[in-house]
Amino acid sequence: MATKNVLGVDIGGSGIKGAPVDLKKGEFATDRKRIPTPEESTPEAVAEVVAEIVDKFDDDIGGKSPVGITLPAVVHHGTVRTAANIDPSWIGADADALFTERVGRSVFVMNDADAAGVAEMHYGAGRGNEGVVLLTTLGTGIGTALFMKGELLPNTELGHLELDGYDAETRAASSARENEDLSWEDWAERLQRYYSHVEDLLWPDLIIVGGGVSKKADKYLPLLHTRAPIVPAQLKNDAGIIGAAWQAQHLG
Repeated sequence: MATKNVLGVDIGGSGIKGAPVDLKKGEFATDRKRIPTPEESTPEAVAEVVAEIVDKFDDDIGGKSPVGITLPAVVHHGTVRTAANIDPSWIGADADALFTERVGRSVFVMNDADAAGVAEMHYGAGRGNEGVVLLTTLGTGIGTALFMKGELLPNTELGHLELDGYDAETRAASSARENEDLSWEDWAERLQRYYSHVEDLLWPDLIIVGGGVSKKADKYLPLLHTRAPIVPAQLKNDAGIIGAAWQAQHLG
């Protein structure tokens, strides 16, 4: 039977979450399932959890539907090149082959920030923008996704720009605010330095700010002064799952 629902799975450092996505609406077709990330988050251990999530939603997504999967890593043509908040044994792993074999479906594996950006471009704050759009996720680090005319330039990793002698995300990520007990004003000064630098390099037409702290955007975005409009993401923590599902259906 034909289905418009595609499964998205978002692999994070603490939890692995998945849900069938209604791609016409850009929203979950049913409640998501979350399973804690294995303490030893090796490729094999994570693949077992992903398979459990796929089995859970097997009736919701149809027999031939692909699966979109995000990783907190650079994913280059299906192969993992970095490992942030997951086991270092991921580096060099052929994630496409691993997940395809384990779940018995075609898969599309991508960087988690890229997936969030895809969702925002198709269903959220970036919808309809044909210019240069930069999405940043402010969390443990700074993830980025860059788009031109709606097309993704994958694995940009702009959170790792060197800025004032530091890896930018160590100064401006949400975790830095929490760890150093910074006020919103003090943190906004660091964000201002970061976004000004990125704007000088890329001249985006729109900046979208995601990550969990985007729920409190009113506390810091009004303190920033950027050339481009800077707005909070709209899909919040659902974005990774939704974007992965969209990408799997259209490019997988």
